[in-house]
Amino acid sequence: MLSDYLQTVDWSRAQFAMTAIYHWLFVPLTLGLGFILAIMETLYVRTGDEFWKRTTKFWMRLFGINFAIGVATGIILEFEFGTNWSNYSHFVGDIFGAPLAVEGIMAFFMESTFIAIMFFGWNKVSKGFHLTATWLTAIGANLSALWILVANAWMQHPVGCTFNLETVRNEMTSFWDVLFSPVAMNKFFHTITSSFVLAALFVVGVSAWYLLRHREQKMARKSIAIASAFGFVFALVTAMTGDKSGAVIARVQPMKLAAMEALYDGQQGAPLTAIGIVRPEAERTSNEDAFYFKIDIPKLLSIMSFRDADAYVAGINDLVNGNEKYGVMSAAEKMERGRVAVGELARYRAALEAGDQAAIDQITAKFDPSKPEGEEFLREYFAYFGYGYLDTPQQVVPNVPLLFYSFRVMVGAGCFFILLLGVIWWLNRKDKLADKRWLLRVAVWSIPLAYLASQAGWVLAEVGRQPWAIQDLMPVGIAASKIGPGSVSATFFIFLALFTALLIAELSIMFRQIKIGPENEKQ
Repeated sequence: MLSDYLQTVDWSRAQFAMTAIYHWLFVPLTLGLGFILAIMETLYVRTGDEFWKRTTKFWMRLFGINFAIGVATGIILEFEFGTNWSNYSHFVGDIFGAPLAVEGIMAFFMESTFIAIMFFGWNKVSKGFHLTATWLTAIGANLSALWILVANAWMQHPVGCTFNLETVRNEMTSFWDVLFSPVAMNKFFHTITSSFVLAALFVVGVSAWYLLRHREQKMARKSIAIASAFGFVFALVTAMTGDKSGAVIARVQPMKLAAMEALYDGQQGAPLTAIGIVRPEAERTSNEDAFYFKIDIPKLLSIMSFRDADAYVAGINDLVNGNEKYGVMSAAEKMERGRVAVGELARYRAALEAGDQAAIDQITAKFDPSKPEGEEFLREYFAYFGYGYLDTPQQVVPNVPLLFYSFRVMVGAGCFFILLLGVIWWLNRKDKLADKRWLLRVAVWSIPLAYLASQAGWVLAEVGRQPWAIQDLMPVGIAASKIGPGSVSATFFIFLALFTALLIAELSIMFRQIKIGPENEKQ
């Protein structure tokens, strides 16, 4: 039975990861391209030049193809919370469901309403009203992202909630704490600005393809002018929010930071590993044997994490075994404290069944944050509730090589995009870009690189949180539904086939529309 349940957990994780990966192939382009469309249409309304209307409608076609499939995959993601992660949904549905409800009621309805005007309102409504609809569609899409990212950020850093002993659920105490958590705000700005960069690279890459084939020269140059400037600015903002993310992670998810740096032994003035090759797991026990080779930047990790060149950064061994000197509690100690919290829940259920009012009152006081004993218990024991379900301290260590390489793909690509977009903007401004055919080819191939970097960012965020569905409160093994693995595995392959077919269809339609180009667009 236990082995079947573990298989269910594995299949549920695989299904959700696969769905999220496919979903995120479509979302970032939607988030950024909407604003680029709005800028182009603004130029049309201000100048009255039909060229800008024609250009806007071309990019709008590509936006619409991508938008439709993104919505389809996103809906399935939300259903999976109820089907495959019912324990999670019960435990934190009061908190997690709130931002998703706001997203559906406010943001999604807004973007789905105005997107109809955006696509079908040409020559049916005034220019000003149509432009407003385009801007509101772009804003609505990003507001949708806000609420979804707030929900995800809460999983990384649960705040604004308290545990209800009677219902055995975490319940929201402050919506504003959830919304304005430093993790939520930084995650939102980092995610959407990186999506703006991806959209800019998409427009630049497609336009570069036209320049290579000596087609639609004016549209390509004008589109590159807008997209490269837009992308360059937001690439810089992405770098700044990424730096802030590192500082936030260091404070709320130190194991994620240690794993993505393959830092086994904590140290003061910790260096940042620029590049390196990680050894196999069996050979990694300390900083000295973690890499075949590496190139470090002295003290940079301490600076990025705590804004102090001599700050102490905890390593994997410190977080697993503890480090008394620096006040780092061992995973084993957290497991013991978590088991105390789990044990109190079991005592409460037994007291309810036995009708032992004295025991009920005693245990209830421990979970009451308004009482001194409750405040202490919640801080010292329930804060590690999830650790009570772990079997070994080593379970708190995520996949180190995957995080290490994902981080460097994301950061390396981000630095490259800043350089690429800046150079392309400058050369296009000087009317010299069309002659740089090698650079145009680089721009085309930067489109899949942008998607790879985007996916690497999400791998870093989600794999780095493991083994937690909710950081420190609920491991994934407890969050999953208790259903047969056969049902989950069957739907995994069904969704895999469906999403792959949708992706192939989208790429086919996209390539066909790009090949046709804007010349056949009706005025």
